[in-house]
Amino acid sequence: MSVERFTLDPSIKALLNDLGVSPARVLRRARLPADLFGRGPTALAPEQYFRFWEALDAEGGDRDLAVEIGRSISVEMFNPPIFAALCSADLATAAQRIATYKPLIGPMRLELDQSGGDGLTITCRWPAGMTPPQLLATAELVFWAALARIATRHHVRPVKVTVPRSPADRLGLEGFFGARVRTGSVHAITFDPHDAHRPFLTENEQMWRFFAPELRRRLSDLQAAASVADRVRAALHETLPAGGASMAEVTRHLAVSARTLQRQLRLEGTTFQEVLAGTREDLARHYLSHSAMRTAEIAYLLGYDDSNSFYRAFRAWTGTTPDTLRATAPQPAT
Repeated sequence: MSVERFTLDPSIKALLNDLGVSPARVLRRARLPADLFGRGPTALAPEQYFRFWEALDAEGGDRDLAVEIGRSISVEMFNPPIFAALCSADLATAAQRIATYKPLIGPMRLELDQSGGDGLTITCRWPAGMTPPQLLATAELVFWAALARIATRHHVRPVKVTVPRSPADRLGLEGFFGARVRTGSVHAITFDPHDAHRPFLTENEQMWRFFAPELRRRLSDLQAAASVADRVRAALHETLPAGGASMAEVTRHLAVSARTLQRQLRLEGTTFQEVLAGTREDLARHYLSHSAMRTAEIAYLLGYDDSNSFYRAFRAWTGTTPDTLRATAPQPAT
């Protein structure tokens, strides 16, 4: 991800109304400004965005909100990126378009896989070190089935749905999807090849050509608003778990030269090594305080070759050890 803030579109007020949930109560519970929806499209940090969805889930009580959201979705609620997807020729094309402009909608990215003749698999990837609210993650999967059904006027059923942990409303979700919800390592949904390419009755290429320039402009503005250090941090969130702690990995990810990156960071009063150290420290503190991962696993996720290197760096950052910090933090659930 190249940006650190995401848009909560004002059209969500219509969704809250259809769900019978008070916007004021949701905003108050999420510790967000009471006039948030009166400001037009509002950029939220990932933590704020997640708090909004946690608050919505809490205000919904014991209801199957993800299923209700799926059944409440209508064309009138869609923000421009999603409405533009309805102009696509089919679900596969719509997924490609939404994946491109997802940063305009929320703190996640989409991975698309159409290999092996297994149809279309859409996988949700969240910011490193952050666990999404279950309602948000489930609603993302529900959305794809709802979009396919609205656009084709056919009761499209996915062939596979996976979530990292079993949802409380599993039976309701399986009834909505018409498919089993399985436990897996990621949030993902798969459609067979026929449904992935089933023609959208809402296809409108002329409307897409109307929307596309504005979407490109909004995405460019959003990316330009992020500082170079922010973009480096976002790149490190993706490259560190794969061992990519070098400047070469980051410059390849950002498609800039090392000299250009160093110059841009100097203009912002920092260096690559300072951003790398700060990112590692932030992630280390998060993992130690909010997970039960072993120290060796955390060292690996931060791109260290061994635990000793991580221990030395952590003491230099904090003046203490990872074990001491973990002992003073609230005990995480395993």
